[in-house]
Amino acid sequence: MSCIRFNTPAQREQMRRLAPSQLTAEEIAELHPAPPVTESKIRRLRLLAANPNPKIREAVASSYHAPVDLFEKLASDPDDGVRACVARNEATPCDVLRSLVDDPNEQVRGFLAINYYVPDDAMERLREDSSGTVRSLVRWKTELAAENAAELENA
Repeated sequence: MSCIRFNTPAQREQMRRLAPSQLTAEEIAELHPAPPVTESKIRRLRLLAANPNPKIREAVASSYHAPVDLFEKLASDPDDGVRACVARNEATPCDVLRSLVDDPNEQVRGFLAINYYVPDDAMERLREDSSGTVRSLVRWKTELAAENAAELENA
């Protein structure tokens, strides 16, 4: 399972416009429905979240089905990669995303800056981040959202 999935809705819309012959995410989901989330799957996620291998914990941090307590636990994981996966996961609860604003790792804060679901108060704090890279990502995401809003108004 890969942790790399951080396209915003505006980016996905732009990709759809540039490649109209491709199926949308919704059409793909209809053709290939995900199996139901069961208690067994949640138990496996809990076991995997405690694995000593950080790559396995990254897979849990990337899951859309992890329960809130696992996101909270993984947000304080000693491995930067695990916290980065929590930061970029669109299913991560807002309070957990807020807790990562002061993360010591620039990459974690960078992935947080481009997560579409980060609350406004957290984005404001990231706008003043000590890292130029994080501030640039916040500006880029803000400009992209403004462009998307303007396109929707003109449509």
